Amino acid sequence: MKILSGVYSLDQGEIYLNGEKTTIRNPLDALNKGQSIIFQEFNLVDALSIAENIYLGRMSNKRGTWINWKQINEQAHQLMLRVGYDIDPTTLIKDLSVAEKQMVEIAKALSYHSRIIIMDEPSATLTSNEVEKLFRIVEDLRADGVTVIYISHKLEEVMQISDRVSIMRDGRIISTHDIAEVNTDMIVEEMVGRTVSQSYPQRASKPGEDAEVVLEARNLSREGVFRNISFQLRKGEILGFAGLVGSGRTEIVRAIFGADKLDSGDVLIGGQKVKITSPRVAIKNGLALLTEDRKSQGLHLHLPVSKNISCANLNAVCKNTFVSRRQEKRISEEYVSALAIKTPSTEQKVVNLSGGNQQKVVLAKWLFANSDIIVLDEPTRGIDVGAKMEIYNLMNGLVAEGKSIIMISSEMPELLAMSDRVVVVYEGNQKGTLSGAEITAENVMQTILRRQEVEQ
Repeated sequence: MKILSGVYSLDQGEIYLNGEKTTIRNPLDALNKGQSIIFQEFNLVDALSIAENIYLGRMSNKRGTWINWKQINEQAHQLMLRVGYDIDPTTLIKDLSVAEKQMVEIAKALSYHSRIIIMDEPSATLTSNEVEKLFRIVEDLRADGVTVIYISHKLEEVMQISDRVSIMRDGRIISTHDIAEVNTDMIVEEMVGRTVSQSYPQRASKPGEDAEVVLEARNLSREGVFRNISFQLRKGEILGFAGLVGSGRTEIVRAIFGADKLDSGDVLIGGQKVKITSPRVAIKNGLALLTEDRKSQGLHLHLPVSKNISCANLNAVCKNTFVSRRQEKRISEEYVSALAIKTPSTEQKVVNLSGGNQQKVVLAKWLFANSDIIVLDEPTRGIDVGAKMEIYNLMNGLVAEGKSIIMISSEMPELLAMSDRVVVVYEGNQKGTLSGAEITAENVMQTILRRQEVEQ
């Protein structure tokens, strides 16, 4: 897709647009030829407004002498309305939610009046209602004669919205089918190259109610964000957090990790109260946080794999205050092998790895830091089916070793299948904790909906 959008130059092959052979030299050339791309990672400037981001580089008149701000803002407002959001176009990007940023990206693509729009994981950060809005936009585009290339690891979306589906594995097109000819099981098998009998791996055993409590939260509150959050995490347990986007799940774990400030409440590790004032203190107490946005918060993208793995525990690879490159290389190679990280070498820059392998590098970093309590915030977002299964197996292996996991996930099947217990959060309030046979999609949604009915 980056070749089609002019980001990369092709080494061989040909591109035909409307039946004619063409060359796409750069992103501007692609736009001029009627092709837009909505990248999986946001391509926005946080310090600029919605309108400025949508029309960046196109705001002045033909002479380039002045900007009609009234017109720019009105056009941007109309585009945001088209994607289902009535937001002041002068709002800064940094003040938007992740879902709102995604809609700005879609609005920006619409502003080019492109005849081909590439959408790379456009629903990864959206709620079910927002996905419905997105699908309506896609249907409107199709009705206007616009062609959409829709990339998604959410196969139910592929089945719902596509006319045809092309399946890729290891950089090759495996097959192309009319959507009526396939089902999700067939797609998964072609993606991973083997028969998949189940979507989630089974665990040999799960911790009982008498298992040691390794972490306890008591009445955690942060003004305007969440209030009176209490839960226990047991040794060898996967504790899921369920809730709608914006419910406060991420903010709760960030506060426990010391990335955000707690106003009140206590955190206990191993039965002892600890005051976690920063991520450094959290790391010393055996906590790890795989952030929701691995690229901006979890990785040093332009450093090699080896340095990303060692960075949270540099003392272990230092001799006389200097980093031992030999030691760093040896340890990183061990983790690359253990976690089956696909990379040409440990000196490969992380930015060049796939999403699934980037996620494994983050996990390797925290394992090397000797973390016993691992928080996974959307651990499989934006990675393919095969890589997801590898992450699930790694999670099961970690808890089998006695480590404990808190998992936040917006994918309900994943949450239900992998969790031993599930904490349900709605608008910063803890609405309940489900365990055993109680962990069903219906019970999770009913717990949330009961809250909404009370408010109404």
